[in-house]
Amino acid sequence: MVIKYEPLNRRERIMGLFREAIEAENARDLETAKRKLDEIMELAREEEPEFYFEACFRLAEIFLQEDNYRGAVKCAVRGISRAPSEDLYRLGVKRLGDILFIMKEENRLGEIARDMDVTLGLVRDDDELYRFVQTLVRIARGEKVEERFSLEEFNEIIELLRG
Repeated sequence: MVIKYEPLNRRERIMGLFREAIEAENARDLETAKRKLDEIMELAREEEPEFYFEACFRLAEIFLQEDNYRGAVKCAVRGISRAPSEDLYRLGVKRLGDILFIMKEENRLGEIARDMDVTLGLVRDDDELYRFVQTLVRIARGEKVEERFSLEEFNEIIELLRG
């Protein structure tokens, strides 16, 4: 009988990296925090989707602190696309809505009007999320949109951005 300890070691490593990332962020060492979160995402991508999800959104928050709004949106969309449950998916959409609201208030929505091809490629398998990101890009370009989605949270965000 072979006992495999790697998942526990991976989880312990991820938890340690989260602690280090938070400490670095609190010390305003955002580059170190981003490196730690990237490492978490790499470790967690396939086998620890909850950690991957949270690392994406912590990274999005750091990008907001750096006024990198497009980076924040891309991280949020990446987290949503790999959400391991419907509850986390919806939570991720709400968190993305918060980022987009901040962008609208700062008059920075236009930043997502370009260079979103890689992000669109990441969500190609989720038809509704793909259409939603396309709709965000169109809104950022100043186009009128009448798109409707089955997920009510998407509709709420679109209404907020149009209004």
